[in-house]
Amino acid sequence: MANLDRTKANPWPLKTPPGTAEYTMHVDEKDGVRILVCTVGKTVLHYDVRCVDDLHAMLKAAGDWVELGGADEQKPAKDGTVEAWGRSPDNPIGGWYGLKKGLRGRFAVYVPPLLEELGLVELEHNAKNNRVRAK
Repeated sequence: MANLDRTKANPWPLKTPPGTAEYTMHVDEKDGVRILVCTVGKTVLHYDVRCVDDLHAMLKAAGDWVELGGADEQKPAKDGTVEAWGRSPDNPIGGWYGLKKGLRGRFAVYVPPLLEELGLVELEHNAKNNRVRAK
């Protein structure tokens, strides 16, 4: 299980895979449930904290590079990508890891850099079409 000990006062400073945007993540509690809080400028996204361990397990099982495929909630996710998995009824929570309706997408943009920071994955940092794999 990943060490998710960062708070609002001491968040992880992160960058999107291409390095074009900075954001922070920390762990908080909402309605008695632990969540990841992702702050991108003035936009605040929430993800189920279980996504860290679940995504790492999925990538280990995949055994190779998986395309990120980041997409907004309103757009379909490309099959076989991290984004598609992050909203699939076949993932361990049976659907979206994003918790704020209208802002549930972009899972593959914001969560993989946290896994990289935690030392769980290798992540590409190209201008487009990045991939990730478990360490």
